[in-house]
Amino acid sequence: MSALADRIGEVVGASDWILLDQARIDAFADVTEDHQFIHVDPARAADSPFGGTIAHGFLTLSMLSRMAAQALPVLGEVRESLNYGFDKIRFLTPVPSGARVRGVFTLQGTEDKPGNRQMLRFAVAVEIEGTDRPALVADWLVMLIFGETK
Repeated sequence: MSALADRIGEVVGASDWILLDQARIDAFADVTEDHQFIHVDPARAADSPFGGTIAHGFLTLSMLSRMAAQALPVLGEVRESLNYGFDKIRFLTPVPSGARVRGVFTLQGTEDKPGNRQMLRFAVAVEIEGTDRPALVADWLVMLIFGETK
């Protein structure tokens, strides 16, 4: 169905670097009501094992939508692209406030589905600029729906 089927095993895109500064972390804390001090209290977090505030793991994960929009190829025949979920997510390295992250997307598989749909499986790594170990890795499922808009 999609032109991506012949690219299994390849990195199909990498997003731009995105700044996860304290203002973004604080805004995410307000929206999710997760005000744990390691995220929002620089003075207290300075005495933690992290040495300062860190981004929420779920903030880093939630940035995948923006990263995918920047990184993944646009397929003209696709009517809709839907987040179908994750088979695996692992938070590997804390993201310090002020760090920049980007998503790197490797196509792991495609599967045709009934109803003019196709499931894509991506191995995603969210890299932290200047660090060898990623912030997170995930197996992300994306459902493509093909055809005319009604």
